[in-house]
Amino acid sequence: MRLNDPLITSFDFEGKKYSIDMAFDNVLDVFDVLKDDSLLDYEKIEICLELLIGKKINGFEAIKLWSYVFEEFIVFKRKPKVIYDLKGNPIPIKETEEEEEVLDLDQDAEYIYASFIQAYNINLLREHGKLHWHEFKALLNGLPSDTIMQRVIEIRMWKPQKGDTVEYKETMKNLQAEYALERKPEAP
Repeated sequence: MRLNDPLITSFDFEGKKYSIDMAFDNVLDVFDVLKDDSLLDYEKIEICLELLIGKKINGFEAIKLWSYVFEEFIVFKRKPKVIYDLKGNPIPIKETEEEEEVLDLDQDAEYIYASFIQAYNINLLREHGKLHWHEFKALLNGLPSDTIMQRVIEIRMWKPQKGDTVEYKETMKNLQAEYALERKPEAP
């Protein structure tokens, strides 16, 4: 998202222009399709493209287009900051452990909904088909610390600190159990 660029409603790919429906609820539907284990990968791609661009596209063209759309418009990966040595050479960054997920768009839907009303007076159910995915992500990432969603994230991320009382540690562990994300077993 760039403040001096319009929100994405169309794009060019390999000489063709496509319209794209980036309403946050539509993108959430795409995530539902991607999680559906009853569908084959090519079926997921075809359905997701049909949801986003409103056209049925098959075969290799669909795979190439989906790869582009997913990487460019759906997933937001933060690029690591590059640090340079005195000679201007990039310093290799040590890979860290994979971060534990602290938010799930499905499981936390009620907290997200309540937080958007509390922080922004935005009823997400009334924004279906209107609020752009990039706007939704920016607002979600910017939720103030006094919202229920941010409080739940703080609880999930809490680690015992030196000086915490036994009672506080017990309370936090109980809250972590209460607000823990359900994990689906991985396929063998």
